[in-house]
Amino acid sequence: MKQIFADTGYWIALIYPSDTLHSAAQSLHRSITAQNPRIITSEMVLTEFLNFFSGLGENLRLQAATFTMQIQQNPNVTVVPQSTEQFNQAVTFYMQRRDKRWSLTDCSSFLMMQALGITEALAHDRHFEQAGFRVLLKN
Repeated sequence: MKQIFADTGYWIALIYPSDTLHSAAQSLHRSITAQNPRIITSEMVLTEFLNFFSGLGENLRLQAATFTMQIQQNPNVTVVPQSTEQFNQAVTFYMQRRDKRWSLTDCSSFLMMQALGITEALAHDRHFEQAGFRVLLKN
């Protein structure tokens, strides 16, 4: 079964109408869902997702939290838990890539994708392209 990694920007664009990629994310979601791949994401990504909505008001906070629980319960989505080992590996990778502007979540995601043999990301972040992955969310 094909696996695709879902990054924070994809989840945000999918549910946040004010995001410039909202329509593109919804269209991509319909297209991807029809192919029935295994979507991989992480607790770090979902933390970043929830952090984005933390200051945008009660309604969006609730919508984001509810959506996060739906992601976790979706049988076609695997949410990789954060482990101490994974965190430490991401910190090491982060330190080794001082010339990049990659976040710790990006570094963790890249290592996870490499370990799982995933080459495509539901993301718009050019950092994924810098790391050698194919980005699927574009304007």
